[in-house]
Amino acid sequence: MRATRLVHAALGVVFLVLAADPAVAQTKNIDLITDLNQTLLYAAIPITILVEAILIYAVVKFRNNDDPEPTRENRRLEITWTVATAIVLLFVGFASYQVLAVEEVGNPVPGDEERVEPTVSEDLEGAAGPYESEENAVEIELHAFRYGWEATYEGTNVTTNNEIRIPTDRPVYIHITSDDWLHMLSAPDLGLKQTAFPGEYNTIKTVAYEEGSHQYYCTEYCGVGHSQMNGEFIVMDDEEYDQWLSEQRSTGNGTDAEASVARPAA
Repeated sequence: MRATRLVHAALGVVFLVLAADPAVAQTKNIDLITDLNQTLLYAAIPITILVEAILIYAVVKFRNNDDPEPTRENRRLEITWTVATAIVLLFVGFASYQVLAVEEVGNPVPGDEERVEPTVSEDLEGAAGPYESEENAVEIELHAFRYGWEATYEGTNVTTNNEIRIPTDRPVYIHITSDDWLHMLSAPDLGLKQTAFPGEYNTIKTVAYEEGSHQYYCTEYCGVGHSQMNGEFIVMDDEEYDQWLSEQRSTGNGTDAEASVARPAA
C-alpha cells in the first residue's frame, strides 16, 4: 500500500508540473532559457518515473529476502543502460547548444564583418556592435564600480545611476565594463547575467517583449558595499523610450535612481 501511494503521489506531482502554465516571457533571453528548461524537464520525467518504478519494485519484492545473493553479470543490461545514457547526454548537449549558440544567450562575437562599430567611450577589447541590418538597435555602455552602476546611452551624454532603461521590441546591446575590479550584472527576470571585467568590455544582447520594472544586482562579491550594489531595469514602450531619451538630451540631465552613489571620477 505504501509503495502504491508513493507512486500515485509522484504521478500527481508530474501532472501538476505538466499542467502549470509557464510565466509570460519578459525577454527573448528568458524565453529561450525557459523553453530549454521545459524541454529538459519533459525528457527527465519519464526517466525519473522509470528509475523510481524500478527502485520501488526492487524494495517491495526483496524487502523480506533473508538470503540475498550477489549481483550477477548481465552484459545486455550493462550495454543497454550505457547506450541509453549516451543518448540522453547527446540529447541534452544538442538541446543546450541550440540555445547557447543564440546571441541573446551567448555573447555576441566581436569582429564580425556584418557588424557596425560599437558605440563605447573607451578603446577596450570585447565590445560587439549591432548588425548593419539592425538599424533600430540600442546600445548602452554600463560601468560597474564600487558600489554602483552607471549607464550611458548611445550617442548622448545621458546617464543614469543604478537604473537601466531599454525599449521593447528592439535589439539592445549592453557593453559592460568595470572601473575597479570584478563585478557581475544579474537580472534574473530578464535572463541577463554577465561579468564586468576591468580593462575590457563584455557585451550582452537582449530583446524585451513586455514593459515593466525588474531588479538587477551584482552577484560577484566586491567588498563591504556589495549587498547594496543593485538597481532597477526599466523596460519601456518603444515610443516612450525615444521620448524619454529625447527629453533627457534636451535638458542635459540624466536620472539618478540613487543619487548618493555616483561613479568616481576617472
